Amino acid sequence: MAATHPSHPARQWIDDPAALRNTLAQWADQPVVGVDTEFVRERTFWPQVALVQLSVPGQVLLVDPLVPGMPGELVPLLRDPGKLKVMHSASEDLQVFKTACDAVPSPLFDTQVAAALAGLGTGVGYQKLVASLTGTELEKGETRSNWLLRPLSERQLDYAADDVTHLHELHGQLSGRLEELGRQGWLQEDCARAVAAADADARDPWPHLSMRSAQTLDAEGQARLRRLLVWRDEQARRADRPRSWIIDNELVVTLARRVPVDQAAFARLLDGQARSPRQLRGPLWEVASAPLEDSDRELPLAPAQDASQRALVKRLQERVAGVAEAAGIPDGVLASRRQIELLLATGDWDAAFGGWRRELLEPALAAEIASGG
Repeated sequence: MAATHPSHPARQWIDDPAALRNTLAQWADQPVVGVDTEFVRERTFWPQVALVQLSVPGQVLLVDPLVPGMPGELVPLLRDPGKLKVMHSASEDLQVFKTACDAVPSPLFDTQVAAALAGLGTGVGYQKLVASLTGTELEKGETRSNWLLRPLSERQLDYAADDVTHLHELHGQLSGRLEELGRQGWLQEDCARAVAAADADARDPWPHLSMRSAQTLDAEGQARLRRLLVWRDEQARRADRPRSWIIDNELVVTLARRVPVDQAAFARLLDGQARSPRQLRGPLWEVASAPLEDSDRELPLAPAQDASQRALVKRLQERVAGVAEAAGIPDGVLASRRQIELLLATGDWDAAFGGWRRELLEPALAAEIASGG
């Protein structure tokens, strides 16, 4: 089924794996392909792919991944090293493809990351970036659609097609800007890291460091917090439910701070929580009450945010801002507060920054850390 719309090239609805295979074969000489997805993730841990959009200049494919066999037909394209996949804000879409196809788009050009490295701002949305670089104003009316329903409306199809129509022009303009700035390597490094993390389904080894509440816990409490968070992640993956549906952050921190003296007290604590787990109470009691082992205690600690620590973090943020200003990029792109705190907790530059960021930041931050630590 083909359809046209004034704002984008001819679009084609693909609901047959053979048709997709044949069309992609016609794209053999296309070096750049625009890629996007629509997915649902409100009630699940894993994203549910609902639509895949592909584009080359002059043509848009709207692929129905709910058709049996369709995800497998996407794999050769996703893995083709000779085709650059252009996407915008790709992190969740990479997870979508990993879940649906067991393949991640590579090589990748993320236009949102490219815009940040080109000095156009942090986290610039697709609609705003298209307007800024091409002068085209896009409608944003279908972001809350149920993309799993069939058939999709004409409005949904137009919206989905728009999401890949302008990626080629964005790629051309942003590539030129990064080339002028000598930052193509920065983008390639960031995109390659994102692809590798999604392909490996990399998990945060220190999830407690991402929680501000960890800074209020002693070493034993942080060890319990990490163990509970790792357990929660495993349960969420197994049940395919959001982490907060397993146990919310407030209750996790409460159990990390002080384990109830016995199972009866534990039951009373959970009875007083509106969103406490029901079916998993037994396993949760076991993981919360088990004595800490030496391996549990081998972890970096979130530093207590006393006055001196807060002052050190602030000084480091100021240093980062100075380096970012000199480079003409937003300071949040260069280093977040969380990355700074991870560096202070672990002392591991590559884990906190790595690559080109470490090259820029280590000379500016190392002496401050040494004097302030």
